[in-house]
Formats: sequence, structure tokens, C-alpha cells
Amino acid sequence: MSAEHFLPVADQKNNIIRLSAAQALAGANSVVFYATGAIVGNLIAPASSLATLPITMFVLGMAVCILPLGSMARKNGRKAAFIVGTGAGVITGLTAALAVVIGSFILFCIAAFMGGAYAAVALSFRFAATDGVTPERRARALSLVMGGGVIAGVVGPMLVSGTMHLWPPHTFAVTFLAQALVAVISAFILKGVKTAEPAGAVKTGGRPLREIVRQPGFARTVFSGAVTYMVMNFLMTAAPLSMHMHGISQQASNLGIQWHVIAMYGPGFFTGKLINRFGAMRIAAAGLLITACSVLAGLGGTDIFHYWLSLILLGLGWNFGFTGASAKIIEYHRPEEKTQVQSLNDFVVFGVMIVGSFSSGALLSLYGWNAVLWGSLVPVGLAFLGIINGLRTKKQDKLSF
Repeated sequence: MSAEHFLPVADQKNNIIRLSAAQALAGANSVVFYATGAIVGNLIAPASSLATLPITMFVLGMAVCILPLGSMARKNGRKAAFIVGTGAGVITGLTAALAVVIGSFILFCIAAFMGGAYAAVALSFRFAATDGVTPERRARALSLVMGGGVIAGVVGPMLVSGTMHLWPPHTFAVTFLAQALVAVISAFILKGVKTAEPAGAVKTGGRPLREIVRQPGFARTVFSGAVTYMVMNFLMTAAPLSMHMHGISQQASNLGIQWHVIAMYGPGFFTGKLINRFGAMRIAAAGLLITACSVLAGLGGTDIFHYWLSLILLGLGWNFGFTGASAKIIEYHRPEEKTQVQSLNDFVVFGVMIVGSFSSGALLSLYGWNAVLWGSLVPVGLAFLGIINGLRTKKQDKLSF
């Protein structure tokens, strides 16, 4: 087991600021694709049932690239992965713009896959913030970086609304060009992140992965995080297209997505304190309950108020659920195992999301918005019961001890 290296406080603060900014810009990349992907897909796809396939490709890009990028970070340091990820972000914007101009659905799906690769790297920002930070400050550092994503809730929809009609024959083409520029800015910001790894540090070693995943509670933690993210993606993928189908304007839809993303990341400024006070898994359980409330709000009707309320609650539930699970994952690995375990966790999360993102489009097309909502309740219930059972078992163990 290797000794952990802690950064000076000034470097820790520098990293949090830079990673928060990068999280905001990378989050804008995701917002652009979630807000436009299904709509562009519906316009250029050969069949309406394939409208959400670009979102599925986006998620597939995340799932496929997480482990290779994690391996790169393990061997060459996180900054190498940051460079590759932001490069993929630039290619995403340029390729998507070209796809819109020439009307190529296949090329748009390729762009979505590359966007997923960029998002896969952005996922590591929250864990990178905990590198070189003392254990008692890690939940706070992680949640602050996620809190930086609240800016994405403003930048992303503004990017869409402000640029979607700048090239009238090709709606959203300029939006994707702007998206590429944002990725370039993110790359320059990430250059200043300080590494916690001493020069010449050995990036191998640690326990076998099989031993790590068999730790009590590990699978439950990964599952709760995966369900939280899958259901958020499941509903967020279908919501813009559903609003479009129910006659709600693109501007109103963008505003709903904007408030959803703000709700996703805004609580990050205090979620870390809640985790330190109540425990990571209690916060994760609260997130699942809020997500269930989001579903109930959506079932209340199909006017703009119900969509907005559902999306806001969905964002809040995601923040509590995913931040809680992410903070708990940190407790299961040693310093030399971090990138391996974190990448495995995110691989499972986004592997599950692939199913959710594609099935939401099919459910919406075949059975409507309510079917999408009802379909999300089962995994939420299972994950919630799993956490409650784990907390009860832990309490009984303490009492018997």
C-alpha cells in the first residue's frame, strides 16, 4: 500500500476552481446534446423510433471510453486523459455541425459518440478534485466541483437558444461550432491543474479488482449511483422530444432543461456538508426519493409546468443520489487503486444508461410520455430498498458489537 501525497491548500483550491470551470464547460457540451440530440435525430433519422439513437450513442461513447481513459490516467496521469477528452470535444462540435449541414444521421451519431468520450473524461473531474485532499475534505471538494456544473445550466441552453437560428438553412449547425470552441477553452483551463502524484510515482499495484468489488456495500453503492444516473438520463432524453410532440416551444423546452441542469449541479455547493453530517448513503437514498417525486410530478400532466417541475426535481434527485454514491465509492479504494475503481464504477453507471437512453425513445414513440415515467419507478424502488436494507444491517451490526 503506497503512502498518499497531499497537495498544499493553495493547490487544492486552484484545482477545485479549475475543475469546477472545466465541469461547467463540459457540462454545457452535454446539455447541448441532450437539448438538441433527439430533435436533430427526429429531423434526419430514417425512422422516428431512431430519434433518440444519437443520445444512446452519446452514452455509449461514455461507457466505451471510460475504462481506456481510466487506464490512460493510471499510466500517464489524469492530465493526459484531460487532453484527449477535450480534443474529442472539439471534434464532436465540428463533426456534428457538418452532419447537420449535409443531413447525415450516421455522421451525427458518430459525433454523439465522440461527445460521449468528452463527457467520460469530464466525469473524472469530480474524483480528480479529491486527489491530494485529506479524507475529511474530500466529499466537500467533490461536491464543489459538481456544483460548478450549475454554470452549464446557463451556458448550455443559452448556447442553443442564441445560435440555433444563426444559419437559417441549417438549424443548430452554429450551435455545434460554438460547442467546439467551448471545448478548446476547457482544454486551456485544465492545463493549470496540479497533480497530486509525486514525480516518478509508480502507477501500478493495489489489490485485485475482484477483491475490491467484493467488499460489503460496494455493489449496492455502484447500483444506486447507476440507477440514479440511468433514470435521470432516461427521462431527460425523452423530455425535450415529448415537449416538442405536445406543442411546447423550443425556447420553453430549453428553459426547462436549463433549470434541470441548475438543479443537478446547484446543490453541489452544500451537498458535501450534508454528506459529512448525515452520511453518503443517506443522502443517496434521499436523492432516490426526490427522483420518485419527479416521476409523480410528470404523471400529473403534459403542460409546461409539469415538465419543468419534473425536470427540476429530477435534477435535485440526481445531485443527491449521484454525489452520495460517488462520495461513498472513494471509501472503497486505496490511493494506488483510485483510477481503476473510479473507472469501473463509471463504466457500470454508463453501461446501464445505454439501455435507458435507447429504450426511452422507443417507449415514447410507441406508448407515450407516461410509459417512460412509469418505467423509471421500478429501478428507483429497488435501489432505494437496497440502501435502506444496507443501512439497517449496518445499524444492527453496530448494536450487536
